[in-house]
Amino acid sequence: MSVGDGFVEPAYHQRSLGDVVPAVAVALGLDMPEAPSGLVLPSASAYVVFLVDGLGARLLERYAHAAPFLAGMLANQAPGTAGVPSTTATSLTSFGTGLTPGVHGLVGFTSRVPGTDRLLNALLWDKDVDPLEWQPHPTAFTGVRGLGGSVTVVNKREFAGSGLTVAAHRGADYVGADKVGERIAAAQAASRERTSLTYLYDGDLDWTGHRYGVSSSQWLQQLAMVDAEAEQLREALPSDVRLLVVADHGMVDSPLESRLDIDDHHELRAGVALVGGEARFRHLYCQGGAVADVVAAWTEVLGDRADVMTRESAIRRGWFGDVAPGVLPRLGDVIVASRGDTAILSTTDFPYEATLVGLHGSLTPDEMLIPMVVC
Repeated sequence: MSVGDGFVEPAYHQRSLGDVVPAVAVALGLDMPEAPSGLVLPSASAYVVFLVDGLGARLLERYAHAAPFLAGMLANQAPGTAGVPSTTATSLTSFGTGLTPGVHGLVGFTSRVPGTDRLLNALLWDKDVDPLEWQPHPTAFTGVRGLGGSVTVVNKREFAGSGLTVAAHRGADYVGADKVGERIAAAQAASRERTSLTYLYDGDLDWTGHRYGVSSSQWLQQLAMVDAEAEQLREALPSDVRLLVVADHGMVDSPLESRLDIDDHHELRAGVALVGGEARFRHLYCQGGAVADVVAAWTEVLGDRADVMTRESAIRRGWFGDVAPGVLPRLGDVIVASRGDTAILSTTDFPYEATLVGLHGSLTPDEMLIPMVVC
């Protein structure tokens, strides 16, 4: 991974979230093709991967007193990176497929359905969008099973069969578990299988950060609960089973004075047919011939608060990895990546975002760096 101009570039095929499942497969003794070069895990007969939504490595370092179990191990193990944008739907799909965002095609919280004026919300999905068409590639979970391993997903019951689950995590056995005790027991049971990968997800820390902010007492209490869950999970697992704790992204608090509402700047609407993405990473879908004018207008208004560039520039920087032709129109014609604690809102298009304190999606270290802790 590299850090330049305050941004962390994604470490695709080296030490990114999308490299975790291939690296686990190798550690299980499976002949997984295209194993990452920068993520070598200790051999084991079974692995449990515990993904904590919103647990950035920088946040874990900063608030180590609230999570002594995880922070103590993080100090001796290098972090990895999320993909771009650093958001849940993109990251979970990279994790489950082993592919970069430009290939698997879930390129943000919201992105344009090509040929329409609609956005796909990748968390809520859309009944008119077939997840098998939106993400047609075999998952890394399928690859592990094809090599003789077993794969189990432990997640909330409400996510079973959702569009995102089908797109990102098909090919695994699904165990619904809503409570911490259920999750730990399910992971313990699944890990009894040899040559197995069990994936466990906890989204409560991310929800708390969005609602109250990452420096809030509520978030710190939730972090302490996650730390206790990880420690209890480690104690519940057999000694020959490895536990790997990762995250999908970190988070940045955005105070009111750092927020810009597109609806207060009418010049930002000129030439823009559709606004997508999220508050820290916007996809702008432009009217014909308007790209250069949109870049100029947004650059003038935002200044050094964000990087404003064409889609082609973002692709050249490697932000999305290789980009498949069918994915290209899902990316904004113009990409806007926030710096510092800037948030770019639209109270008309996305009123809910204005109620959030913690946000993510851009390439700052607090958002991009994620723990990869093996115990």
